[in-house]
Amino acid sequence: MNELQLDDFSVRWISVSDMSNNVYVVTDKGSGQQILIDAADDFPAIQDLLAAAAADTPKGEVQVTTIATTHQHWDHVRALSDAVAAYPVPTYAGADDVAGILEESGVQVAHPLSHGDQIQLGEVTLEAIHLRGHTPGSIAFALADSSGQHIILTGDSLFPGGVGNTWKDPERFASLYADVTSRIFDRFPDETVILPGHGDGTTLGAERPSLPEWLERGW
Repeated sequence: MNELQLDDFSVRWISVSDMSNNVYVVTDKGSGQQILIDAADDFPAIQDLLAAAAADTPKGEVQVTTIATTHQHWDHVRALSDAVAAYPVPTYAGADDVAGILEESGVQVAHPLSHGDQIQLGEVTLEAIHLRGHTPGSIAFALADSSGQHIILTGDSLFPGGVGNTWKDPERFASLYADVTSRIFDRFPDETVILPGHGDGTTLGAERPSLPEWLERGW
């Protein structure tokens, strides 16, 4: 289990399944409210992840109040139906991926997200950043701590070393590269922590010098 502890919230995550998917939980330290992001697989392990975050709040108690999904691909939603059954709370995902999530998981997302929409988690605000290209409705979730630290959970749209898979489609790559550049790199500082849907995290500062190389190679 991995974790980041900030003044206002914590982020904990585990890797599950043969696809090494990252499952994230953000916990508002003041209220103990939690958002589960990408219920990918292994629901018992996800429950352990959620419970472990009780240590992050002075109350010593946590409560799942929101479930969100970064995008529609099957490997990110294999435990979504179990999560919704156990925690009947509002569900969120990108508007253009809602139909795909229903097809892959059987879950009808209640709240379709558009670019700039917000989810409130106690005193913490998550901003939806629409990144078009990996899937039509891929959403990254950006959070800012009162200390000034920014965290962005990017799903499969931004990784260390490049943007997400666009299957050698020039139009999809151009769309994703443009969105990642204008909506993330042009807005957030170098210290921003990037937490992707698979593998290790990075920072915008570590990746920024490589943007021209990504554009030239086309992936």
